[in-house]
Amino acid sequence: MLEAGDLAASEAHYQEMKSRVEAMGPVNMMALEEYNECEQRFTFLERERADLLQSIADTQKTIGELDQISRQKFEEAFAIINAHFANAFQTLFGGGTGQMRLSEPDSSGEAGIDIATQPPGKRLQNVLLLSGGEKALAALALLIAVFRYQPSPFCILDEVDAPLDETNVGRFAQMLGEMSAEAQFIVVTHNRRTMEKASVLYGVTMQEPGVSKLVSVNWEQVRSSASHAA
Repeated sequence: MLEAGDLAASEAHYQEMKSRVEAMGPVNMMALEEYNECEQRFTFLERERADLLQSIADTQKTIGELDQISRQKFEEAFAIINAHFANAFQTLFGGGTGQMRLSEPDSSGEAGIDIATQPPGKRLQNVLLLSGGEKALAALALLIAVFRYQPSPFCILDEVDAPLDETNVGRFAQMLGEMSAEAQFIVVTHNRRTMEKASVLYGVTMQEPGVSKLVSVNWEQVRSSASHAA
C-alpha cells in the first residue's frame, strides 16, 4: 500500500503532467505526414544548394581560366602590336621611336596603356604632348600596327591625312601603297599626293550648276594605254 506521502506526491505529479498535456493543446494527427513532407522538402533544398554551390565553384574556375587565357592573349597581342607600332612610327616619322607601355594598375587592378613617342630631333615624351600633326601621325602608326596584327580584306580611311604636311603625306601614301598588296584601302581624301598613289580614283564634279556627277579614273588603265600609245 502507498503511504500518504507517496500518494500525495503521485497525485501532484499526475496533476502536473495533466496540466502539461492540456497546455500542449489537441494532438495534431497530421503531424507525422507534415514532418515527412518537410523532410522531403529539406532534402530537396539541400540537394539544390549543393548543386548551386558546385555551379558557383565551376563558374569561378571557368572565370579564372578565361582570365588567364585573356591575359596571355593580351600580352601576346600587345607585344606584336608594339613591334608593328615601332616600325610604322619610324616609317611615318622618318625616324624616331614610338612604343606602348603598360601604366600602373588603378583601383580596380586594371592597367592602362601609355604611348611614349620620340620624333626625330625631339626628346621622349607622352603622345599627348605632341603637336596636332604629330598626334595624327602617331595615331596612324598605331592604327596600322593594329591592322597588321588583325588584317582584313579592306580598310576605309576618312580624311586621315588632313592634318599632315606634304612630307608626311608622302610617307603615309608610300606605306599604303606597300600595304595594298595584302589589303584594299579606300581613302577619302582631298590631298593631291594621296590621290597620286591610288590605282583607282573616284570623285564628284559639277559640270553644270546644281548637277553633281560621279567620275572615276583607273590609273593603271591610263598608264597601260599611255605605254601602248608610246
